[in-house]
Amino acid sequence: MDPKWLKWGLRLQAVAQNGLSYAHGPYDIERYELIRSIATEMMSEQAHADPEIVRDIYTLETGYATPKIDVRGAIFADSSILLVKEKADGCWTLPGGWAEIGESPSEAVEREVFEESGYRVLASRLLALYDRGKHPHPPAPYHIYKLFFECEIIGEPSTPSPDGIETDAVEFFPSGRIPNLSIPRVTPDEIRRLFQLHADPQAPTDFD
Repeated sequence: MDPKWLKWGLRLQAVAQNGLSYAHGPYDIERYELIRSIATEMMSEQAHADPEIVRDIYTLETGYATPKIDVRGAIFADSSILLVKEKADGCWTLPGGWAEIGESPSEAVEREVFEESGYRVLASRLLALYDRGKHPHPPAPYHIYKLFFECEIIGEPSTPSPDGIETDAVEFFPSGRIPNLSIPRVTPDEIRRLFQLHADPQAPTDFD
């Protein structure tokens, strides 16, 4: 669960971003810039982060503030699930990443799975849609929705796409032998729940 200071900071940042997107008068712009400055100071202080880095993250955000979409592919074979090893932290996760403009969520997860694992897949079922902040992930500077799709392999694996530079290993793991997970991306509870949903084809989509 996200700490209260992060929730407050994200809400202040959203107020500032929305205000700056529609404000015209110099006094209103000055007020919303002040709100953004307060949010930056709050979040950098609590996260022990460089205020300039936090400020740079948020000044790049324009337009009406909405959650970001993280898509993840759950691919099962012989009672095992496909995981990829992240170069960034040496831990394992479901293949996936940010959805891009112009893609549907299913297209995004199919692309991400191929780039990170080399498997061509077809998204067949939305297993879960979670608010990242309501699950035990570490704090993030954005409000994020996580979409977990069950995917079916439709071709033999190949070398991952040249765009897939974030992972360096691909392997199937049974539920009793899940390796150290990259917790910013997926948690043990989420993996366990995906196994349960996979085992029941009639189960409705999980959501917060």
